[in-house]
Amino acid sequence: MRKLVIAISLLTAAFLLYIVGSGWIIARSASDLLTVSQSSRPTHPVLNPYAVGFRGDPQTAFGYPFEEVMIATELGLAPAWLVPAPGATDLAAVYVHGIAGIRENGYRHLSVLHDAGVPVLLVSYRNDTGSPLSAERQYSFGLTEWKDLDAAVAFLRQRGAKRIILVGESMGGAIVGQFLMRSSQADTVTALILDSPALDSRAIIRNLISQLGFPLPAVIEPVVHSILALQLPVDLTEARSIDAIANFPGPLFIAHGTGDRLVPASISDEVVTTRYGATTYVRTRATHLQSWHENPARYRHELGAFVGQLLRM
Repeated sequence: MRKLVIAISLLTAAFLLYIVGSGWIIARSASDLLTVSQSSRPTHPVLNPYAVGFRGDPQTAFGYPFEEVMIATELGLAPAWLVPAPGATDLAAVYVHGIAGIRENGYRHLSVLHDAGVPVLLVSYRNDTGSPLSAERQYSFGLTEWKDLDAAVAFLRQRGAKRIILVGESMGGAIVGQFLMRSSQADTVTALILDSPALDSRAIIRNLISQLGFPLPAVIEPVVHSILALQLPVDLTEARSIDAIANFPGPLFIAHGTGDRLVPASISDEVVTTRYGATTYVRTRATHLQSWHENPARYRHELGAFVGQLLRM
């Protein structure tokens, strides 16, 4: 009996050691991902403006005239590009890139919106190159960055926009979700355009655990968040905005690939299956943010039709 008790105690201790040790390793990986670092330029110039890694303003990319503007955020001035469109109405869009991304990442969406006559503001936010740094120099899945989007929306409204389209990719989708939950300007948003949106930090951490080959991700994930809570100024468990997107009353365009190893497509699946509002779901087999490149004609057609409906509203 004593040997059995000892064996059970040893197994329990080993299990707890595995859970805590695995949690620490995953938390370290997640913390590194969220720590601000300078984005590096590609070794070879990227000439395709639709490809990740392209560098160049809208004039260089497409010949679009644009205005370099500064958005007054709570941390200071953040640079943005305002791209007007011929025949513009009171509708305007804001593009929000993902973690450690750049404004140029929005050129796929910009090209469709511009062709439809919708002005687009491509923004930067805290901890981007050229933007104010936060004290902790950590990304926070939209829990702080939404305030910079709030400032961008206020800027567009000052320029005469009355109806806002929010466009968010990856963590940009999380920023959009937190904006809808927290901003007093949320009622100005007419439509959402999301690609691979990171709307649930818990699901993303569980996915990271699985991708790294650790068993029992559902058990390890709470430990990871507990460790991160000691390191970060925000509670990442609050970075869940699936319900905010699902309950958004306006039209939603969402694209996600089942091959996404960073942000699981199950997040977008949950949004779509719980929504009652008008929804266009482009579900592909692509990896992270690559749904456009899997079938550019399909993506452009679906997004163009979606935007066309907004213009007729």
